[in-house]
Amino acid sequence: MGHKTDWFKGIFPALVTPFTGDGVDANAYRELIRFVLPHVDGVVPCGTTGEFSYMTLEERKRAVEICLDEVDGQVPVLAGTGCTTTRETVALTAWARDAGADGALVVAPYFLKPSFNEVYDHFRAVDEVSLPIVMYNIPQCAGTHFRWWTAEGGLLDFENTIGIKDSSGDLPFMEAMFEKVKGEVSIFVGHDEVVQAALGAGADGAILASANLIPDVWQKVYQATQEGDLATAQEWQQKVQKLVRIVVRCGSNQACKEGLRMMGVDVGDSRHPIVPGGAFRREDREELRLQLEALGKIDRRPVTYDLGHKRVMTDLYATHHTPDPIADWTMKVGEGFAGPPFQELAHVDLLIGLKDGPVGRAIERSLAEWGEERGLRTVGGRPLTLLVPTVTIRTDKQRRLFERVAAGVKLAIDLSIEDGFLPEPILDDVALIVNAFVHPAASIAKRVEFNNYKAARHAIRKAVEGRPTVDELIAEKAAARHPFRYAP
Repeated sequence: MGHKTDWFKGIFPALVTPFTGDGVDANAYRELIRFVLPHVDGVVPCGTTGEFSYMTLEERKRAVEICLDEVDGQVPVLAGTGCTTTRETVALTAWARDAGADGALVVAPYFLKPSFNEVYDHFRAVDEVSLPIVMYNIPQCAGTHFRWWTAEGGLLDFENTIGIKDSSGDLPFMEAMFEKVKGEVSIFVGHDEVVQAALGAGADGAILASANLIPDVWQKVYQATQEGDLATAQEWQQKVQKLVRIVVRCGSNQACKEGLRMMGVDVGDSRHPIVPGGAFRREDREELRLQLEALGKIDRRPVTYDLGHKRVMTDLYATHHTPDPIADWTMKVGEGFAGPPFQELAHVDLLIGLKDGPVGRAIERSLAEWGEERGLRTVGGRPLTLLVPTVTIRTDKQRRLFERVAAGVKLAIDLSIEDGFLPEPILDDVALIVNAFVHPAASIAKRVEFNNYKAARHAIRKAVEGRPTVDELIAEKAAARHPFRYAP
């Protein structure tokens, strides 16, 4: 077989699985594979991000077959074959061998939490299949965290076990692997938030959920590390850290699928019980979109703003959510949430409309009848914006914090002008009312400002694009919840 690590190194995306109503969507799966293939060193069908645990054995086989056919030998295919029982795992791994997979990614038996010796015996049985095996440690899902002696025994004692994927994020465990087995087998990091740190410490590669979205960025991190340019690798890790934090902590399968859809690769949604708006929350989606825009993964395109009395063309970071033209400016409604922590959480209700319409007239009446003694104030000059506190301001502390709210809202408006969602030619024609919440126990002024910036920016985009639509609300009714659970 040669050296155990000859082929197993580099960047491997843990492919999401597109589904139809009754199986795997072969056309969408092929499109995804073509999307990532130029940037990767291998692919992993039916891993955790691929929702293997929500698939039948026949569906898993079909996904691997499609993947093998589309890849056509260009890079290695590491098929996810782990099951809850040893018997099923051995059978599926043998099938993958006969189907032509280059290797198998085998998760520790999950749910019933076997002992470490039982995990060892499980992998010994799978090793006898005579297909290169990668042991997969993901305690947050499997419920069992490898101990170094279990991993060391399996990696060194078994003839066909060629590596380990560690998704625990436990860097001391990975350092133990470097000490015990580095050079004998491949060691892959599977936790997106610590990729550069792991590669810099000696990992041979990465198997990642977020490599569905940014395979080229991870290839830059890998190559820079291989060349000893740790500064460049660190810089790219920092650039994508917020994006990968959202993916890892907020429902990676649905997050990747919705991110891909924003980028023009439609792979549908996850299977139940995962639902849109559940583990991957709507406020997370807005932040993911901004991060993809910052990385150049969502393109600008021309969109028409039809104000009735005039039409304006602007370039937007438009997605499938963006209507064209954007019309009916009588009154547009948007809502945004951002946090943490809980006391500094921001909640913004926002109205956008024509200055000579209901929104503009409401601003005039509010300032004339209540004025600043109720805490009302205008923000900036163009567009006309009225900031209204949800909670009545009664103390000097609340007043100081509301100043930071105003600064955050103004930044959201300025950046919305810059990115085209509030194009310059309409600024004298429209007006905004921003109802902003500050918790009476809030204290961290910087977080109050930043959270209100995020919430207001999200709310502006939702209002302009008319989101959520009725169809979205119906599709997400199963995930309806109170928004103050937010804690990204």
